[in-house]
Amino acid sequence: MATVIPYRVRPGRSLELALLAPALLLGVGAYALVGLATQGTLPADILGYGAGLVGLALGMHLVLRWRAPYADPVILPVVVALNGIGLAMIYRIDIAYVARGRESVFAERQLAWTALGVVLASLVLVLLRDHRTLRRYTYTAMVAGLVLIMLPLVPGLGANINGAQIWIRLGGMSFQPAELGKIVLAVFFAGYLVTTRDTLALAGPKVLGLQLPRPRDLGPILLAWLASLAVLVLQRDLGTSLLFFGLFVAMLYLATERMSWVVIGLGLFVGGAVLASTAFTHVTARFDAWLNAFDDDVFQQSPGGSGQLVRGLFGLANGGLFGTGWGEGRPDLVPYAESDFIVASLGEELGLTGLLAILLGYLVLAQRGLRTAIGVRDGFGKLFAGGMSFVVAFQCFVVVGGVTRLIPLTGLTMPFLAYGGSSLLANWVIVALLLRISDSARRPAADGGAPGPLAPAEPGTGAAPGEQETERIDVEELR
Repeated sequence: MATVIPYRVRPGRSLELALLAPALLLGVGAYALVGLATQGTLPADILGYGAGLVGLALGMHLVLRWRAPYADPVILPVVVALNGIGLAMIYRIDIAYVARGRESVFAERQLAWTALGVVLASLVLVLLRDHRTLRRYTYTAMVAGLVLIMLPLVPGLGANINGAQIWIRLGGMSFQPAELGKIVLAVFFAGYLVTTRDTLALAGPKVLGLQLPRPRDLGPILLAWLASLAVLVLQRDLGTSLLFFGLFVAMLYLATERMSWVVIGLGLFVGGAVLASTAFTHVTARFDAWLNAFDDDVFQQSPGGSGQLVRGLFGLANGGLFGTGWGEGRPDLVPYAESDFIVASLGEELGLTGLLAILLGYLVLAQRGLRTAIGVRDGFGKLFAGGMSFVVAFQCFVVVGGVTRLIPLTGLTMPFLAYGGSSLLANWVIVALLLRISDSARRPAADGGAPGPLAPAEPGTGAAPGEQETERIDVEELR
């Protein structure tokens, strides 16, 4: 006989407010240090900048108190810290560009995109009262996701920037629709897999200890593979192709818990990569720049050479263990230091130690997302939260792996750190969705949510005042 006690989870908003203080201090403090190091004085707009950042964070906090009081208290502070560090680094790069006679307003635009991202995330929390509502739109999400990914191919709407056809022009501004596409495709994958996971997990022969799927069940993964290859070929976008296929394989594994799907997915990925690297010149150039980065001919080649990659590696080497310090490096020597290579810029000025601390923040964010997936009781929420957490973690791996030459460069941007409105908006929406699902996961059943976590009771003790009634479970009956 074993006894377990469901206990009420505290909302955690006070803890969140306490954690927001050091998170905001990191962002505003970094902004101030950049001004002191580069100009010898605090930035002229430090008070307005600090008030704006504090106002956005507190506004989101108040929305959570109102609409999602039981949401995870760690997610928002981690994201605010990452976003603040990214803003400070972009501001530092702006100063370096201006010193070279180049007008730059990246920091101002990124702050505006941050404000818009927080507002959009707040709207998601206010309007979406139950994440399970999204399951009704499973196949609508599939159509919307494919349209968003293929939208840059529409003549007159799509824009080719740096050789990739992944942008659209709207009112003089560029936007990357695939960033939102990954969210709606995750809705489709979660809705589809929660319905078909039993068939995908149990049917099929066993070979060498692996539960293989039936040939007719391979259709979805083959379709995802072909769609990712189409993105790679038509849009010349290795990053979106890799992220799209990786998301589907990861969610397929979460749904079925079968390693065979991962093996099949890796096999298709390797086969597709080899095929693309030999058949398409733009992919061949990426692999050549990765494998032969320090060859003089490859370094000097433009476009498609390894100059950007090698300069980024030199910047990381210059940073060493503890970095040059805010404002003391030369991140402006690396092309697109504010976006594609912001990791190298941060590595130069904060060093390996600072970069590892930032990556630890992403690790915490992914862990809290996966914990939310474990805690929520409905299958759709589990898959959706797990998929969103994987997207953030996988995107970080792909970006850092490309900058450090572990894998070829893909063109993806670091979530919350890198300059880019579409990426920032999409990732704030992901945060809002994770917070919404975590509210359902942590909310006690008496308050209209899923039952809270279970904690074993000590022998001879009862439930404390305010706790739910003790439930006794016979282990033998469960077996």
